[in-house]
Amino acid sequence: MVKYVLLLCDGMSDRPLKELSGRTPLEAANKPNMDYIAREGRCGLAQTLHPGVPFDSGVANLCVLGYDPRKYYPGRGPLEAMNMGVKLSGKDIALRCNIIFQKGGRIADFTSGHISNGEGSELMNAMGERFGGSGIELYPGVSYRNLIVLRERYSDRLDCKPPHDIVGGVVEENLIKPLKPDAAETAKVLNDIMRESVDLLSKHPVNVKRVGSGKNPGNMLWFWGPGRNPKLEKFESKYGLSGSLISAVDLLKGIARVIGLEVIDVPGATGYLDTNYEGKADYALKSLESKDFVYVHIESTDESGHEGSLEHKIKAIEDIDERVLGRMLNKLEGDYVLGLLPDHATPIEVRTHVDDPVPFAIYDKRKKPDKTRSYSEKEAKKGAYGLIEGHEFMSRMFG
Repeated sequence: MVKYVLLLCDGMSDRPLKELSGRTPLEAANKPNMDYIAREGRCGLAQTLHPGVPFDSGVANLCVLGYDPRKYYPGRGPLEAMNMGVKLSGKDIALRCNIIFQKGGRIADFTSGHISNGEGSELMNAMGERFGGSGIELYPGVSYRNLIVLRERYSDRLDCKPPHDIVGGVVEENLIKPLKPDAAETAKVLNDIMRESVDLLSKHPVNVKRVGSGKNPGNMLWFWGPGRNPKLEKFESKYGLSGSLISAVDLLKGIARVIGLEVIDVPGATGYLDTNYEGKADYALKSLESKDFVYVHIESTDESGHEGSLEHKIKAIEDIDERVLGRMLNKLEGDYVLGLLPDHATPIEVRTHVDDPVPFAIYDKRKKPDKTRSYSEKEAKKGAYGLIEGHEFMSRMFG
């Protein structure tokens, strides 16, 4: 029985940089295992983001899984709500809620210095006590990533700016705008909470202590990614395979729950450079004892791109190569297919998601390799698969 492994490195793809003499981080990093997969497999480019839908990880990961986001994307908030066990009726709206750091009326840090889970939960609980009620519910999540739910009478026709896209931007210029007249009240309610949260959070003991320790405080709530209850075809019905997903991110876990993949929680998985890489590899291999397919999602490359940190991005690539991919290759046995790709590009120079095609490699020892010699954006152009739509990737991987 063939087993399938998909290693998805969020935001790993990039653009040539002067600091690297015209190379990308993928070209500069020491990544012998990724190069092996490309050299012994077949490569190509996948278009995972498109005009008209948000340049969002939810969109891109759904696309990679074979669900064309131009037809099926329900919004970021509801997918995260699914993972958190927050039930939505057909009339309810969920939005992602970041705890951000604003300074002088500008967005300074969309992660609040990667605030800890405990600190984030304490702040969210305090905000829930202040703003909860009248159909408004706030839920703590992981670190700076949290959730707000609006029940029954609100509109999702909102123009919301993801905070990671507007670091340095003026807060008042980037608040929520209604897309329809009947959404004006919803936009006002949310903007009022965002504004009022600044004073309340700034005075909270968690942030007083963080400032005293020289850390960025989480002194503002920021809402984005609105949507309603998602309905998608189950993965096993679509492909005839059982599967699981490993990620530190609520968004990915939410997607998994919607399409019926088993969600595997790995102790110490953080979504950042300090994540438990080895644990993700080991839990993935364990899952294959009972499942046909495992989707291993790594977030650290995307976070590094949003930071604009070349050092962190190269480190993340090299850690994934050695501590996840290398570890799995050393232990995988029998017939297996291994796919490798980013969901989208998060270039260092722009620090946000872009719709550049992303390089992918599929290793299947039953098939002859193409002429690709290493894994990178440039090399993948030479691959046998050429340029494909992102939602076609799984059909290539499953043959």
